Amino acid sequence: MTNRAYVIAGSEATGGAGIQADLKAFQELGVYGMGTITCIVSFDPKNDWGHRFVPIAPDVIADQIEAATSCHDLDVVKLGMLGTPDTIDVVAEGLRRQPWRHVVLDPVLICKGQEPGAALDTDKALTAQILPLATVITPNHFEARTLAGMESIETVDDLVEAARRIHALGPRHVVVKGGVELPGPDAVDVYFDGEEATVLSAPKIGDARVSGAGCTFAAAITAELAKGGDVGRAVDVAKAMVREGIDQRVTTHAPFASVTTATPGS
Repeated sequence: MTNRAYVIAGSEATGGAGIQADLKAFQELGVYGMGTITCIVSFDPKNDWGHRFVPIAPDVIADQIEAATSCHDLDVVKLGMLGTPDTIDVVAEGLRRQPWRHVVLDPVLICKGQEPGAALDTDKALTAQILPLATVITPNHFEARTLAGMESIETVDDLVEAARRIHALGPRHVVVKGGVELPGPDAVDVYFDGEEATVLSAPKIGDARVSGAGCTFAAAITAELAKGGDVGRAVDVAKAMVREGIDQRVTTHAPFASVTTATPGS
């Protein structure tokens, strides 16, 4: 039987992030993917490449979830950008209609196209409704600090503490991504399985963020879980894939590069 993975996330028109990156990662790892679009995010080249954010109507999201889950036997799903409390409501309702072996949450807490008040409402709804459904969560440095209620994350010990605090909110597995945000020559992430914290460290590839790295990381975990792998092994594959993708990043006319979805060693 073909391994299948599902993603519920936003569309990002340049192809570097969002559902475009997710489906490419699924394909690269040998998994048949399908997706539900929650919002459309397009960079504005006339306004310093800021975000333009357009939510999809909740009933249209519900229709997409119904179609995907009726057409395929699905038990692994990745959640990316949701964007509004109304979207979170309909996604949470859709997910609760069936059991899931794994729900991988990439907790996108900020969309630069939203007003601060709307973003805060979304953050609260995400924490209340989606976080309890997640079996794996992959916050970046900012998201981890926000979810863990920490003023700063500056060391590996801080990453471990953040992972423990986020685990206490409900997810069974937490991967806190330090990335290029921590000082030092290495990009450090921490994987916490509820009992043991594993530090994943590798030399940084430049000091700038690369668009789509977080999306690809969570998508790769999702693909490996869809193939029957355990979470620890999936995290290892995801980190290797993202490192390869950053090394082979695509330069663009925007002031950022985009990660590719190359398999390690390719």
